[in-house]
Amino acid sequence: MKIRSVAILCGLVVALSEPALAQAHHTVADAVILHGKIYTVNLHQPWAEAVAIRDGKIIAVGSDKTIAAYQGASTKVIDAKSQMVLPGFFDSHMHILGGARTLDELDLSGWWSGGPKTPTDFQKMIKDYAAQHPNDKWITGMGWTYDIFGKGGLPNKKLIDEVVPDRPVFLRAYDGHTAVANSAALRIAGITRDTPNPPNGIIARDPKTGEPTGVLNESAGNLVEKLIPPATHEEELNLLAKAFRYFNSLGLTSVTSCGGDVENIDLFAELRKRGELTARFYGAPFANPPATDPQFSQFMKGMEDLRAKYHDEWIDVGAVKFWMDGVIEAHTAAMLQPYANASTQGQLNFDPAVYTKDVAEVNRRGFQVFTHAIGDRAIKTALDAYEESEKVNGKRDLRDSVEHIEDPSAQAIPRFGKLDVVASMQPLHEVPNYDVLHVWAENVGPERAQRAWPWHGILAGGAHLAAGSDWPVVTPDPWKGIQEFLTRETPEGTPSGGWHPNERITLAEAIKSYTLDGAYRDRREKILGSIEVGKLADMVIISQNLFKTAPMQIGNTKVLTTIVGGKVVYDAAAGNGDPGGSN
Repeated sequence: MKIRSVAILCGLVVALSEPALAQAHHTVADAVILHGKIYTVNLHQPWAEAVAIRDGKIIAVGSDKTIAAYQGASTKVIDAKSQMVLPGFFDSHMHILGGARTLDELDLSGWWSGGPKTPTDFQKMIKDYAAQHPNDKWITGMGWTYDIFGKGGLPNKKLIDEVVPDRPVFLRAYDGHTAVANSAALRIAGITRDTPNPPNGIIARDPKTGEPTGVLNESAGNLVEKLIPPATHEEELNLLAKAFRYFNSLGLTSVTSCGGDVENIDLFAELRKRGELTARFYGAPFANPPATDPQFSQFMKGMEDLRAKYHDEWIDVGAVKFWMDGVIEAHTAAMLQPYANASTQGQLNFDPAVYTKDVAEVNRRGFQVFTHAIGDRAIKTALDAYEESEKVNGKRDLRDSVEHIEDPSAQAIPRFGKLDVVASMQPLHEVPNYDVLHVWAENVGPERAQRAWPWHGILAGGAHLAAGSDWPVVTPDPWKGIQEFLTRETPEGTPSGGWHPNERITLAEAIKSYTLDGAYRDRREKILGSIEVGKLADMVIISQNLFKTAPMQIGNTKVLTTIVGGKVVYDAAAGNGDPGGSN
């Protein structure tokens, strides 16, 4: 009798095949992805063919046959057609509203989009844009690089005055740290030879006459920028929606703001209500400059109020951003020793003691700290503060990060792993074009240039590397970023073999930096970053198998389908996503 019972039980198990088991447990999927080459970024199941989705989450990962068990009459079938499927990509460093505004102004970016290469090109683009926009009261734009202006790397207001003398013009450099204004804009701002430099800013002046040249470094740009008429509320919303559609077309499903967006968080909340927030948002407002009580306590009380209101899988305010130094190209990044071609060492924007105290207070309240630090002194200051915060607050799983990390000291590189500090880096900042090789590298000198953007060294030390773009500084296209991680060459293939090729990383490491490490940095790795059961169904289908693509061709990857929360938010064939967007 017992033998017969066992036999009957075994028969029932066989009879309840995978489809039957699914039906028996009522696990009919809302959607399935079939026939894919799925790279999951899950070490326990790195590859699969298919995925089942229900209520916006992944409920099964496996073979086509396995996932067929979850199909029902109402299940939406997404045929990957043997194309590569990846987790949705993170951009771990953006300025979203600032980038959105550039979608509607003069684009001078040059690395990937054919921007100006000479002062004549620069003038022509400004002149043409002005002619095409005769009713614009101001002409604004972004993207010019230092190298196009030769030795010294800076433009002059006269270049703009010659082509647009009658309207104010304000143009930011690609890195956002330097701007140039024409004479009309300087007049409106009241900037003369007698105007003092603002805190953390420099008004460049002619060494002979003392007259402003039009170049405004760091916070000096705000003297003009604050006078530019702002967009209307509806215009801002429409530009923001346009930006999120742009992100989806690139395969981005999560974006992290490093300043300038949480300050306008209601716009993102309104976009969500309109159903147009089609990528997940994690944000940090600027704490600039750090202050002592009571100002900083008031700021942090405001942060706690924001976290109480915005703390879910779509909008999460969980960090504070500090801006520690400037940029190497303008000699404003803080260095431990003077620049190779100047007497200055740059400067820290904040008193280290006050900054260290405030870092500890931010961490005490459970928030992360993101610190912009490019020069080796600024990086050391940030790491020192994070280490001190741990001594004050005890070991806590906060995952503070340093942003950019362009030129750390040799001693700083292994500290990222030891302190569990996330390295938030932007591969397209390293593109070894003329600007990097003949402005950046010459400013720091050959010894320090050996440690330029040390991706491999930081990973070898056991740290997490979260990739981003710093959009609108460079394109947020992650496929071009992966190509740069692998090659350290320009799109034209120079220098052959890569610039400091020992700092290249592998394809698997590069993908992880845009997925699971991005999720880790934002404290979301339990719900995002890989294709695993229980995680949110954020995925992307792309045009080529990256593991079978030559590294120099990875930047040509196209996104075919982007899925966020189980819904298609971008379909290249249809040109759009599901009506209603994300939620």
